[in-house]
Order: sequence, then C-alpha cells, then structure tokens
Amino acid sequence: MSGTGETAEGELPAYAERVLAVAELIPAGRVMTYGDVAEWLRDEEPPEGLPSAGGGGPRQVGRVMALYGGAVPWWRVVRADGRLLPGSELRALAHYREEGTPLRTASQEAEDHIPRLDMRRARWDGQQNGGAAP
Repeated sequence: MSGTGETAEGELPAYAERVLAVAELIPAGRVMTYGDVAEWLRDEEPPEGLPSAGGGGPRQVGRVMALYGGAVPWWRVVRADGRLLPGSELRALAHYREEGTPLRTASQEAEDHIPRLDMRRARWDGQQNGGAAP
C-alpha cells in the first residue's frame, strides 16, 4: 500500500471514491461543506456502482479532497465559514466568478481582501432542484 492512501492495485479507497462522486454532483455555482459531504455519505446510499464502505467526518472529507480532489470540481467542497481554501484562493475565486457562485465582499478589516462565499445562498443541500440548505 502506498503512502497516498491508494490500494496496492492503485485504486482509490472506497470512501475516497464516494467523496469524489459527491463532489461531482454539486451543481456549478453551488457548494457543499466538508461536513455536508460527510453527512451526505452517512445518510444516502452510495452512487450506483460504488461500494458502501466506511465513513468519516469533515476532516476525512478534507483529506480525500486534498489527496485526490484535483480531477473533480474541488472548489465546490468548502469550509463551513465560507473562507476560500488557503493557498488556492485565486484559483478558486476564478472558478466561483465563472460559475456565478454567490460571494460576500471582504470586509475592510480583512487582511487579504479576498471575498468569502455567501454560504447562505451558495450552499447546496443535495436535492435535484438545487435548493439551498436550511
């Protein structure tokens, strides 16, 4: 087994596959928090063709996204406070602007002047109609 968490055969762990599958379901212009994804995986059946194995919380989802998220819309799985991913703020911001993701202007006191996500409007609850989470 490699140090990246991949199996000996080079396949992704089942939980990582499930996390990435959820990331791919999030519509353009919407986001889910790491905790939302973890809850989704606890409450929902796995997508067709993917095994149901193990679980985790927000930290495990974040770890999966850090290790394997480059091939999926990683910018749609976010921190609950709406702050952009440290070190990737400008790349994420470009995606958000392109997709029309709701943003909040940075406060005058903000050191970096980077906008935050407007979580109230951008958060996706996993419903096909694209409704906002409560």
